Amino acid sequence: MDGPSRAERLLPWVCVVAAGVLFASQLMTMFEFTPPGAEPLESRSVIDHHGPALLIIAAFAGIGTVIAVWAASKPAAIAVAAMGGLALLIFLLIDLPDAGQVGTLNDARQSFIDAEAIPQAGFWLEMVGALGLAFTGAALATMSGDQLATLRPGSKHDPAPPAPLRDVTDEPTRSQTNRESA
Repeated sequence: MDGPSRAERLLPWVCVVAAGVLFASQLMTMFEFTPPGAEPLESRSVIDHHGPALLIIAAFAGIGTVIAVWAASKPAAIAVAAMGGLALLIFLLIDLPDAGQVGTLNDARQSFIDAEAIPQAGFWLEMVGALGLAFTGAALATMSGDQLATLRPGSKHDPAPPAPLRDVTDEPTRSQTNRESA
């Protein structure tokens, strides 16, 4: 085996980028609440929507990716996949159902206005980061410790070659050795 392919070499970098996108999405606007045919009245950031949970998940996944590659740790790679799955579940179960929903807002200018939750950049970046982390984390988790070790930057480590096969043509068969001993 010549070592990891180009796609395998890029895998940890893509994991870290996906975790970074997920982290950055938390600092952005998730929804703007807009009455029909009017300007947005209010906005809500991603971190306001469900607290720092995804910040912690993204940081843990980024650190886990570095540990998985640097220490050739399969458990760390599995943890990265678990964080990606958790981020995707949070997006699918908490954030996605709120997109496009119409609800009542209490506004200082008028009380109780119906407004629609219109997704903004933070929503879309969270989706991309969660999907990216889930898929790349799962791919990272399928690698063995030897494969993870070859992903380390500057690594000259190749997985151990398979043991050579013995040449059995020169060895006597079991029936030949039984006949000789009789």
